[in-house]
Amino acid sequence: MRLSSPTLADVRIDLHTHSRASDGTQPPAEVVALAAKAGLDVVGLTDHDSAAGWSEARVAAHETGIVVVPGIEISTKHNGAGVHLLAYLPDPTYPGLMAELDLILAGRTGRLAAMLGQLHDAGVDIDESEVMRQVGEAKAIGRPHIADVLVAKGYADDRGDAFSTWLSWGRPGYVTRYASDTRAMVRLVTAAGGAAVVAHPWGRGSRRVLDLPTLASLQGDGLVGIEVDHQDQSGADREALRAIAADLDLVATGASDFHGAGKVDHELGCNLTEPAQYERLLEAAAYNAAAAGAAVPAVGRP
Repeated sequence: MRLSSPTLADVRIDLHTHSRASDGTQPPAEVVALAAKAGLDVVGLTDHDSAAGWSEARVAAHETGIVVVPGIEISTKHNGAGVHLLAYLPDPTYPGLMAELDLILAGRTGRLAAMLGQLHDAGVDIDESEVMRQVGEAKAIGRPHIADVLVAKGYADDRGDAFSTWLSWGRPGYVTRYASDTRAMVRLVTAAGGAAVVAHPWGRGSRRVLDLPTLASLQGDGLVGIEVDHQDQSGADREALRAIAADLDLVATGASDFHGAGKVDHELGCNLTEPAQYERLLEAAAYNAAAAGAAVPAVGRP
């Protein structure tokens, strides 16, 4: 446990990380321990489409003395483009949210056979049992699990190479899957007492559908913030997104998107959320919880 608490200005906050509960390479407790070792005071555990790692992370938070913010990175689509939505502090038992997450997870599982079949047709010799060994107890089966098998069997140098060669859109192993409507999911997260933040809005294919008018419209549905500081976004894009956040009075977050050994150049703490923005995020979640009468997971302040 820490012997003293940092002043608010000194608090180091990383709000976007992944564990083996989805496609990270460390168990939730180890992610929390590594976050403490990296000098973080607050870490958000935001595994894909699942709250499965929350309980283990809470125990580790007590042992290390840092704050864990429970969250979920949810797969959504807006105008045909994939948009990842970070849901902070929702009630994971809220029926509408549970139903959509079940559909998303089923879509992840259902596409596995098709992806492996297409890879086989392209001359790649891997089977479902090899992928499932990578998945382990994770609730969300993702392309990174297949990528790790491709690397292990010499078909790719690393996860990035596996995606660019085999698994990204237009490559032999790409298969689309179910994702929730972005606008509807923002509303669901809000109804579940959570705070919805768009992850890496200009870092990937979502850029073409996430301009200022669209973000303003999503704010009307309950959107709380956007992830400004992220490794997949250039310095110029970060400044433009920061200006949009200020213009719309959205929370501006920053995070590593840590996946452990599965993602290079995303070390814990490489991007941080300002303490004042973190406080605004907690206040938004508390407001939504009160409005919905939802049982929102507890979170401490450093």
